[in-house]
Parts: sequence; structure tokens; C-alpha cells
Amino acid sequence: MEKVVDAIRQVHDPEIPINIYELGLVYGIDIADDNSVRVRMTLTAPGCPVAGSLVDEVERRIENIPEVPRATVELVWDPPWQREMMSEAARLQLGL
Repeated sequence: MEKVVDAIRQVHDPEIPINIYELGLVYGIDIADDNSVRVRMTLTAPGCPVAGSLVDEVERRIENIPEVPRATVELVWDPPWQREMMSEAARLQLGL
């Protein structure tokens, strides 16, 4: 799980200089018996223009982990993302 989280932390929202994990965009990570990974995540807004590229980057980064045969990202909109979902470190970095 730690390697998966580390991989996700390499992905940044292009509009905010914080990784998507600290932003609170990742709602869940499931690892199956065969080590395939499923990530449930959201975006800061439903009309986010980089939705497809963020999903692709998350999948690619996780699949670069040798033990992971495949990664799947499911975009969800419930609950909607809010600033309160950010980690304390992210809020401090953004001055919130």
C-alpha cells in the first residue's frame, strides 16, 4: 500500500502545486489478491479539463510498481471535493 500511495503522491493537479493525495482527491485504494490496484478518486471540479490525463497518469505511475499487474482509476463525484478534504500539510502550503 505504501508504494501505491508514494506513486500517487507523484501526481499533481496542474492548477494547484500539491499532489492529488494531499489534496484529498483520493477517496480509496483497494489492492486485490493478485496485486491489481483500484483507486477511487475525484477532481476539484466536475468540469476539470485535465480529468483524462490525471486518471491516465495515476494508472501509469501505479503500474510502474513491479508488483502491480494493472491499475484502474474510478472517478467519483460523491461526495464532492471540498477544501476540508486536504491534508493539514496541503492547507499550510496553500496558506489556508
